[in-house]
Amino acid sequence: MPTDSDRAQLLHQLRIDRSYREEITGGRRTWWLAAGIATAVILGAVVFLVLRNSAIEVSEATAVAASAASEPTAILQATGYVTAEREATVSSQISGELSRVYIQEGEYVHRGQVLARLEDSAQRAALEQANAQLAAARAQLRQYQVQLAQARRDLGREEALIGQHLVSEQALETEQTQVATLAAQVLTQRRSVAVARAGVQAAQVQEDYTVVRAPFSGVVVDKAAQMGEMISPIFGGGGFTQTGIATIVDMRSLEVDVDVNEAYIHRVHPGQQAVAVLDAYPDWKIPAHVIAIVPTANKSKATVKVRVAFQKLDPRILPDMGVRVSFLQPPSRQPGNPTTASLPPGTVWVPASAVVRRGGRTVVFVVQRNEARERSVTPGASEGDLRAVRGIASGTAVVQSPPARLRDGGRINVRAGDRG
Repeated sequence: MPTDSDRAQLLHQLRIDRSYREEITGGRRTWWLAAGIATAVILGAVVFLVLRNSAIEVSEATAVAASAASEPTAILQATGYVTAEREATVSSQISGELSRVYIQEGEYVHRGQVLARLEDSAQRAALEQANAQLAAARAQLRQYQVQLAQARRDLGREEALIGQHLVSEQALETEQTQVATLAAQVLTQRRSVAVARAGVQAAQVQEDYTVVRAPFSGVVVDKAAQMGEMISPIFGGGGFTQTGIATIVDMRSLEVDVDVNEAYIHRVHPGQQAVAVLDAYPDWKIPAHVIAIVPTANKSKATVKVRVAFQKLDPRILPDMGVRVSFLQPPSRQPGNPTTASLPPGTVWVPASAVVRRGGRTVVFVVQRNEARERSVTPGASEGDLRAVRGIASGTAVVQSPPARLRDGGRINVRAGDRG
């Protein structure tokens, strides 16, 4: 039989170790706490990503150009052609054979640029002859001046001796006559020198006429003569002589000439705004204005010519292009229309609620597909529920009353029926 000591030892072995139990319990509590924190972090990240990627419902409106609030209307249309106010067919001032032609069609030339040269052997010979005659006249003048100086010295000696009665009166008179004769010859020779100098200038002009230069800067639109052809400023009726070398157009002077029916000419006035449309570019509207009304009528067509200038020239505008001009009537001020007269160019109207402050800047949120893009703008005047701004183009879609949590690049969803 087991003794009492044996029973005590068995009971001690069956007793639970409380220190070990406390260690297990403490470990389990730490694990559950860490799992709870991790779960909270994951849930927070999920919520953040969901909120971040979720689309914000917004309303949008369209920016309208300030001038679009009251557009001018066309009151008259007329057709015509593009013309150049400065156009010239360049020719030589003398007849001769072309020895050089330096230009081609489509080439831009500057004022004074050499376009062509004529055969100039005869002119160069004449110029050399004139220079030789001038040199001879000057040499003859120098000779007469030397002789006159000597005669005046001789006359001085004769006058000194006449008082001493060492020479006769006749000898004195002879010296005086010699001095007067040489003085007259010097004067005549000076005039001969002037004539010879003028001859040199005339010969130089003839030599210069053999060089054809551009009268102004422009584009060569036609080359009418070639090297070796005869050129003449006067049409002689023959088929072997050209009267022009090239035609130059100053592209900066392009304008439009239109014929307006005389029954409607009272609708047109100088300075009136207009829109020109070229037949070659029917979708391109070119701003223009009336230069002048030519004060004469064409009785055969019952029209009056009107000159119209382009507000800005473009390389696509070419001489002789067909064009249709619409003459505009200035818009009248209508109640409720925003005032546009004092607004700078590039101003658009947007709802005042679309203009907000972000980071110390005045911005609007532009709708780009399903995203809102922040754009800095310069605010202007307000009228009613509209605000004038600069920095975005007309036709741009903007967010109305953007929420405070909307940021650049944020996803948005435009409410159906809220597109203004």
